[in-house]
Amino acid sequence: MRHYKKAPSSVKNKPSILIFSGILVKCFLKLNGMAPDIMCEHTCVLSTDFEVGRETSMEQSKVIVRYIDGRIVKGFTQDFFPNKDRFHLRLLDNASGNGLQQILLKDLKALFFVRDFSGNPSYNERKAFMEGERAQGRKVEITFKDGEKLVGATLGYDPNRSGFFIFPADNKCNNIRVFAIKSSVETVRYI
Repeated sequence: MRHYKKAPSSVKNKPSILIFSGILVKCFLKLNGMAPDIMCEHTCVLSTDFEVGRETSMEQSKVIVRYIDGRIVKGFTQDFFPNKDRFHLRLLDNASGNGLQQILLKDLKALFFVRDFSGNPSYNERKAFMEGERAQGRKVEITFKDGEKLVGATLGYDPNRSGFFIFPADNKCNNIRVFAIKSSVETVRYI
């Protein structure tokens, strides 16, 4: 769900701007003193600051992007949707800047929504459900083409979709949820 900041009283009578692409939006915002704070090279507007210093209400998800080729990139996203083929990432090492990187799902193994970017290396994640433990959704074990296995629950696995969410069996691990890209998954086994 997207949240937008309230406009100051000087712009309350102007129409809401909920358009996410197009150079005209950028020009309109600049002409009216409402330049977007985040815009990628394709002029996708992700957030608009109407007043400097106003508390933001837009949620940023901490994510770790794992590519098929093994690369790992960490950052924040506000526009990931499972039915879209791309999203934007504000890189962790550039979190205060305006630099966005466009990420194409076809290049990914999975997208990890995390609690913390560093995690806890000494934590031993449970790779199975405890006996009698109930899960929201179907319990699954997925094996990626690189051999990595994840155990958790899914509400929306459909082999005809580009990917699906899995919620780890260990709810205390660093991963909140994982969006697995179907083309990177070798097997999905219900348990």
